[in-house]
Amino acid sequence: MDETAHRPWPLPEGSWVQGQTWDDLLFAHWRVPEEALRSIVPAELSLDTRDGSAWLGMTPFRVNGLRVRGTPPVPLLSSFPELNVRTYVTVEGKPGIWFFSLDAGSRLAVEAARRTYFLPYFHARMSVRQRNGWREYASSRQNGGERPYVWEGRYRPAGEPSPPAPGTLEHFLTERYCLYTLDSADELRRAEIHHPPWPLQGAEADIALNTMAPTALDLPAEPALLHFSARQDVVIWPPTRIE
Repeated sequence: MDETAHRPWPLPEGSWVQGQTWDDLLFAHWRVPEEALRSIVPAELSLDTRDGSAWLGMTPFRVNGLRVRGTPPVPLLSSFPELNVRTYVTVEGKPGIWFFSLDAGSRLAVEAARRTYFLPYFHARMSVRQRNGWREYASSRQNGGERPYVWEGRYRPAGEPSPPAPGTLEHFLTERYCLYTLDSADELRRAEIHHPPWPLQGAEADIALNTMAPTALDLPAEPALLHFSARQDVVIWPPTRIE
């Protein structure tokens, strides 16, 4: 909490309510047509574009140390795999993240996040393991609906970690300090987050199967950009309504 000079705006008022650590995270990003993305993002949100494109990100990782403020992590409940599908938006001059889906290996975490943050969380059967320097990751959504939502692949870091330089595409895609969501009344809410600058590395990935993108988007097989982060410690504030 003492490291704040990198933030684009001051820390929010009030206390954060939950903390967690994200381990072995892959940022996989694809360029996507802005008009296709506009059709599936709520009109209240302005799309962020960069280098002439809108962007879709997928981030497989592992959550560790999930805890409510003032309490220790609960064994067996505070650690699980997660896979997010996201894009980038701005409201009132604050750039943030819009999630299309968040799949998690913990049914309890899914139910809690849906109720408290109004996020599109889904329970998935997931596995993560390390072998020969690779992180092997598999996710299959349970009761996915009309089609399967599956991600299978492996990834590993390449190069030394360093924070993304301001003004770069890497900074644009990763250094975001809030998320946006619609509550049960379809009113827009913002949840602030805080963490140190991302320690990014280059990455290599072999994605064998990927059906996680929204149906309106036709993704190329290979992402345009890949980055890896070994660890990030995060605190999160409750969602507040944007008038």
